[in-house]
Amino acid sequence: MLLEASNLTVVRGGRAILDNVSARFDAPGLVAVIGPNGAGKSTFLSALAGLLKPDAGEARIEGAPVLSIDRRKLAKRRAYLPQNARCEWPISVERVVALGLTPTLPAFGDLNAGDKARVAAMLELCDLSAKQEQAATTLSGGELARTMLGRAMVGDPEILIADEPIAGLDPRHALDAMHRLRAHSAKRRLVIVALHDLGLAAAFADRVIAIKDGAIAADGAADAVFTPALLRDLFEVDARIARDDAGVSIRFVDAGRLGGGAAGGPGL
Repeated sequence: MLLEASNLTVVRGGRAILDNVSARFDAPGLVAVIGPNGAGKSTFLSALAGLLKPDAGEARIEGAPVLSIDRRKLAKRRAYLPQNARCEWPISVERVVALGLTPTLPAFGDLNAGDKARVAAMLELCDLSAKQEQAATTLSGGELARTMLGRAMVGDPEILIADEPIAGLDPRHALDAMHRLRAHSAKRRLVIVALHDLGLAAAFADRVIAIKDGAIAADGAADAVFTPALLRDLFEVDARIARDDAGVSIRFVDAGRLGGGAAGGPGL
């Protein structure tokens, strides 16, 4: 087992943000974590990544507690992309992406030719080659999101944990990002990603974990997890689900919760 969460519990302000959550992950695989705002998704991902010490339970990589692993060694194996990642310094896009190689670089010296080629390839994959010299602080929200995803992926991590990596991306770049995450998992890598776009979760994930009120409400293949009953329980809206050879499509229906009449919501 590559990564395992055992009885994770995180309490803040007297409330259990995570409540005795357990899950096991192996590679290859792309796992989508879904749930309403405040469900505990980000806390779950942070605990898995070893960035948060739970009040009880632990996360382990191949049996070793994540929090006990040397930080540099952990960074070589696991990359983490936080929600709404920011860049506070006016360094170039190229340099931001290159920071993803920091755990494998020598203490002194510039990037070698191989590393420079990896950065250039990632910039091209993320549609950022034309922006490589631009200061990251001047990017649009979507451009910065692509830059941060490139930084997380450039080191080819064995485990990639990303919290809402497609937030703010237009449809083309959101699809591109999901294709890149899928391709990364296909290289015998584990990708765990929190998503609000259920259509993309259904289309790309091998497995879906639904979280509500700090607990796992469902865990399985998208076809099994995405049911009208579960989506109503998670999001308090009705959903229409269609299944065909292309996979699962989801359409939310406005049942007049805000005072309007019933109407079809956007297809997801």
